[in-house]
Amino acid sequence: MGEALAAARTSGPQDVPVGAVVFGPDGDELSRSGNARELAGDPTAHAEILALRAAAAAHGDGWRLEGCTIVVTLEPCVMCAGAIVAARVGRVVFGAWEPKTGAVGSQWDLVRDRRVNHRPEVVGGVREADCVRLVTQFFVGQRSD
Repeated sequence: MGEALAAARTSGPQDVPVGAVVFGPDGDELSRSGNARELAGDPTAHAEILALRAAAAAHGDGWRLEGCTIVVTLEPCVMCAGAIVAARVGRVVFGAWEPKTGAVGSQWDLVRDRRVNHRPEVVGGVREADCVRLVTQFFVGQRSD
């Protein structure tokens, strides 16, 4: 989670600081990204999506990320959870729960839905306080500007 927190700090100044790191089956880092939705003007430029794209290019099995782990500072949303399932990621590890838009157990549980063709292992709440603090500080700063 430390690497994902470092990636979150690379998010654009107007972007919510979320970081994602994808590790290969051997534990080597394949990719990392911070949120870039505002910076890129792209609604799909969430940290998870950017990291999954780069990992797929680096992994060498096309778009399949079987056996890989994605570590993200904030519970993935529906779009990101869907992409994780579509990429066949083996494990999702996240820090802070997202009670408004979380799709890995909070509002929805897309990744463990029996109707999807792939269900990764999920570990939530890893270094939750650190991840919450990063997002909270961002929003406090946004409101004071």
